[in-house]
Amino acid sequence: MPRLEIADDGFRLDGRPLRIISGGLHYFRVHPEQWADRLRKARLLGLNTVETYVPWNLHAPRPGDFHLDGGLDLPRFLDLAAAEGLHVLLRPGPYICAEWDGGGLPSWLLAEDGIALRSRDPRFLAAVDGYLAALLPAVKPYLSTSGGPVLAVQLENEYGAFGDDAGYLADLAALLRAHGTDVPLFTCDQPADLARGGLDGVLRTVNLGSRVDAGLAALRAHQPSGPLMCSEFWIGWFDRWGAAHTSRDAADAAADLDRLLAAGASVSIYMLHGGTNFGFTNGANDKGTYRPTVTSYDYDALLDEAGDPTAKYAAFREVIARHAPVPDEPLPAPAAKLAPLAVALDNSAGLLEHAPSLGDAIVSPDPLTMEELGQDFGFVLYGTELPAGGPAVLAIGEVRDRAQVFVDGQPVGVLERENHEHALAFTVPRPGARLTVLVENQGRVNYGPGLHDRKGLLGDITLNGRLLHGWTSRPLPLDSLDALTFAPAAPRPGPAFHRGSFDLDRPADGYLALDGWTKGHAWVNGFPLGRYWSRGPQNTLYVPAPVLRPGRNEITVLELHAATTRTVELRDRPDLGPSQE
Repeated sequence: MPRLEIADDGFRLDGRPLRIISGGLHYFRVHPEQWADRLRKARLLGLNTVETYVPWNLHAPRPGDFHLDGGLDLPRFLDLAAAEGLHVLLRPGPYICAEWDGGGLPSWLLAEDGIALRSRDPRFLAAVDGYLAALLPAVKPYLSTSGGPVLAVQLENEYGAFGDDAGYLADLAALLRAHGTDVPLFTCDQPADLARGGLDGVLRTVNLGSRVDAGLAALRAHQPSGPLMCSEFWIGWFDRWGAAHTSRDAADAAADLDRLLAAGASVSIYMLHGGTNFGFTNGANDKGTYRPTVTSYDYDALLDEAGDPTAKYAAFREVIARHAPVPDEPLPAPAAKLAPLAVALDNSAGLLEHAPSLGDAIVSPDPLTMEELGQDFGFVLYGTELPAGGPAVLAIGEVRDRAQVFVDGQPVGVLERENHEHALAFTVPRPGARLTVLVENQGRVNYGPGLHDRKGLLGDITLNGRLLHGWTSRPLPLDSLDALTFAPAAPRPGPAFHRGSFDLDRPADGYLALDGWTKGHAWVNGFPLGRYWSRGPQNTLYVPAPVLRPGRNEITVLELHAATTRTVELRDRPDLGPSQE
């Protein structure tokens, strides 16, 4: 069977020279009914390879509970790639970064007190061993050595930006080999991290978005012979709430691609197609201030969030054609879009009233973290009784990440991790008043030492300096809304669910606009589109055509605060906010 060979002068496959020209395409950020379309567009661009991460946290939401179905059917994705004649670079982690919740590490690891992630901690390595034991037998038939499309497998991900323990990388390599990985392994790091992130005997590659010559020179300094490869050529960037939408000029990015290819390097374009952080899956950064990532992972990529070719796609195709064969076929056309349509959400259901049907409360002396509750995503609703009435100051050790505070069901304030807020003053109306705190997990940190990002209320909680004990902790993962009972209602403040319906003759891609709404989440026919927030930059949520159906469709919105309207709008174009290059 063909095996990728790492020779002194470059890659070889089945004895013939191979230059890898790849693009990033994360199957878990794309509706599975759209995988074939995106892979076809990869081939038409002139790519011979695609790369994808594998999100451990989605595939294994609980220890010993492993999924490879539906949108997580990695074998099907690999079959579709092979059907287009594409090779695959597989990046199984265990850590993937990817602006993804926790960098792909499952939240249940954090139920272990004091666990050291991405280390030789025996608890972490045992969990990784279990993950690879579940994943790799399903992947084995797709390795090139078994006649499949997977040319190489990544060992960790930008480890040099996190640590420098070669023993840890060696342990991971041994686990990959023990579970049947017999194709080459590779590491990837930014130029300054190449020494710390590499492992002797494993191909080093570099990640960069500019300064191509300097980046390749740094790689060659650490690896005097062998293939030159940029495993992540950043052609755009991700967005965070409260900042401008990031974009990169197509001509500028194409010129750097030309420099890479002219230098004889292999390359993987990050991203060919970014896709979407559907549901609650976005990550966050914390370099002193917590910054959650938006729902869209458009990334200013070659294919936009709906998979349509951009000007950058055409510019890159022209560059690739100078260095490699490009299919003699026309550029793909944009997909059909919905006609604009206003939808009234005229039925409501209060979240606090329905909380008992959405999750079971656990009684404990102190609040339990989301991870202690065995919960990945969503909210936790905490409650306790206040001992006395009158003026009060509530102080919380750490809020992760955003807490709405209620006394006897009335809102009294919000505490945000992003603003380093820990205390709130209000008046308690009576002894025994019920304190309720709704905490939103806005995305676990996916980069740097902040990976150990437990969610909920952490540390001591005091009222006027006295510790509060005797809490209920109710997980609200919102993975099903079937228990909600909706009724026609006048506009009401949140947190509340609002629902309406609309009819379609033919499904098509669209965008949900929530002008006049403040902050929350949206679902279409039960499919979780993701978060919205009036602070921007993102102003619309992508609605994939496959989640719609001919006839009656349903939109549900969880508004955490208040809206000035009862209407949302389906549109035919996105609004990701004003751009900043």
